[in-house]
Amino acid sequence: MAIFVNILLIIASIVLIVSVLMQDSDSDGMSALTGGSETFFGKNKNSSFQGKLATITKISAAVFVALAIIAIFVNR
Repeated sequence: MAIFVNILLIIASIVLIVSVLMQDSDSDGMSALTGGSETFFGKNKNSSFQGKLATITKISAAVFVALAIIAIFVNR
């Protein structure tokens, strides 16, 4: 069981690393806080590739954290 959890943890970490590296960098700076960069594409961000990539990043991060907590108890 410990080997299976560790393999899943490695896969989740690879997915997380790749999804973070594929995202565009935000060059908006402080204007992102005030909503100054609100455009048509900013409103429909979830349907774009970057929106899907952000969703994949959030899900893989949650899976990574959950598997890391499970691995603590399994590897005892």
